[in-house]
Amino acid sequence: MDILSLARFQFGMTTIFHFFFVPFSIGTGLVVAIMETMWVRTKDKTYLRMTKFWGNIFLLSFAVGVVTGIIQEFQFGMNWSDYSRFMGDIFGAPLAIEALLAFFMESTFLGLWMFTWKMVKPWLHATFMWLVTIASMLSAFWIITANAFMQHPTGYALKGGRAVMTSFPKLIANTQAWYEFGHTIAGAVCMGGFLIAGMSAFKLLNKKLKEKNFFKRSLKLGLVVGLVGSIGVFVAGDLQMQALIEDQPMKFAATEGEKEDTADPAPWKVVSFMDPKTHEDKFDIQIPYMLSLLSYHKPSGSIQGMDSANKDLQAKYGDENNYYPPVNTLFWSFHIMAIFGMAMLGISVLGLFFARKKSQLLFKQKWMLWIVGLFTFVPFITNTCGWLVTELGRYPWTVYGLFTIKDSVSPNVSVGSLLTSNIVYFCLFSFLAIVMVALVVKELKKGPESDDGEMINAPLSSEAEVDPFNKEAFE
Repeated sequence: MDILSLARFQFGMTTIFHFFFVPFSIGTGLVVAIMETMWVRTKDKTYLRMTKFWGNIFLLSFAVGVVTGIIQEFQFGMNWSDYSRFMGDIFGAPLAIEALLAFFMESTFLGLWMFTWKMVKPWLHATFMWLVTIASMLSAFWIITANAFMQHPTGYALKGGRAVMTSFPKLIANTQAWYEFGHTIAGAVCMGGFLIAGMSAFKLLNKKLKEKNFFKRSLKLGLVVGLVGSIGVFVAGDLQMQALIEDQPMKFAATEGEKEDTADPAPWKVVSFMDPKTHEDKFDIQIPYMLSLLSYHKPSGSIQGMDSANKDLQAKYGDENNYYPPVNTLFWSFHIMAIFGMAMLGISVLGLFFARKKSQLLFKQKWMLWIVGLFTFVPFITNTCGWLVTELGRYPWTVYGLFTIKDSVSPNVSVGSLLTSNIVYFCLFSFLAIVMVALVVKELKKGPESDDGEMINAPLSSEAEVDPFNKEAFE
C-alpha cells in the first residue's frame, strides 16, 4: 500500500457514498413537492398523506447526505492539500456560494416546511418544498461548476504555480458544467421516481396491505417522474458524450474500448474484454455503424483511439506520463450505466402501460411488481457508474491538463494515518448505511398516516387492547 493509492481509495469511497444520497434527496424532494402541489390543487387528502409519508423518507436521505458531505470536505483537507493550494482560488468561490446561498436557502426552507404544517396556508407550505428542491439543485450546480473546471478548465490563469480565476462568468459558462448539471439532475429525478415506485411495489407485494390505493398512486406517480428523468438522462448524456469527443478524446475512446482509430463508419462494441497493460482486445462483440450513429448521429465518422490520443497528450503535456486511464473500468462503467439507463426508460413506459385503468395488470402480477421493486436499487448503480466515468476518465489529472493526481496529495500524510482514516470512514459509512436502511424499512412498515395523524396500519379497534373503563368496552 502507498500513500497515493490510499488517498485515491478514500476519495472514491467518500465521493461514491456521499453521491448515494445527493440524487436521493433531490429526486425524492421533487416528488414530494409534486405530491403536495397535487393536494393543494385537488384537495384530495390521499396526496397529503403521500406528501407526509414520502417526506419522512426524504428527510432521512437529506440528513445522511449532510453528514457524508461534511466528511467529503474533511478528506480534501487531510489528503489533498497540494490540490487545495493549486485550486483554492477557483474551487473556493463556487463552494462558498453553495454553502452561503444554496445550502442556507435549502436548510431554511426545509425547516419552515417541517414545522409550519398548521401555521401557513397550504399553497405557501407547498412553496416551501419547491424552494427546497430548487435550492438543492442550485447547490448541485455550484458543486458541479467546481468539478467541471477540473474536467475542462476555463476562465483562469497560472500565477505562482497556482490556478487563479480571471473570469467568473467563464467559469459558470463552462459547457461541461451545464452538460454535467443536466445529466446529474436528470439522474436525480429518475432516481427519485424509481425509489418511490420501487418501494411502493415492494409494499404492494403484501397481500394483507390495507392501503393498496395509496401505494398504487405512489407507484404510478413514481413511474411518471422516472420516465421524465430517464428521457432527460438520455438527452443530457448524449450531449455530454458528444462534448467529450472534443474535450477529452482519451476518456471517450476508453469508454468505447477503442485502442486504435476506428474505421469509418465505426462499429460499436457491446462487449469487450481488454488487456489492461497492452489495451488489446481479448474478446469483443460489435454492431456495425452503431458507434458512428451514437457519436455523430449519422452512419459515418471515425473515432480517435487511445493510442492516437495518448500520442497527442504526450506531445502537448510531455511524454513522461502514461495517459491511458483504467480502460476496463471505464468501458464497463459506461456500458452498465447506458444499459440500465435504457432499462429504466423501458420499465417506466411498460409499467405505466400495464398500470393504466383499463388493464391494472401491473398490480395483479407479482413478477411485474418484483421487477419494479428491484429497480429501486438500479439508480444507485447507474449514478455510481456515471461518476466513475467522470472521475477516473481524466486520469492522470485532477485538473485536466494542469495538475496531476500524484502532485495533488498532501505531502505530510503517512500510510498509517491514511489507513486509519480509511478504516474509520469505512466503519462510519457502514454504520450510516445500516441506520439509513433500517429507518427507511421502519417507515415503510409503519405505513402512511391517516387524516387525524394516526397510522393507517395500526390495529383495528377490535384487535387493539380495550380500556375496560371506556364506554365502548360495554357495547
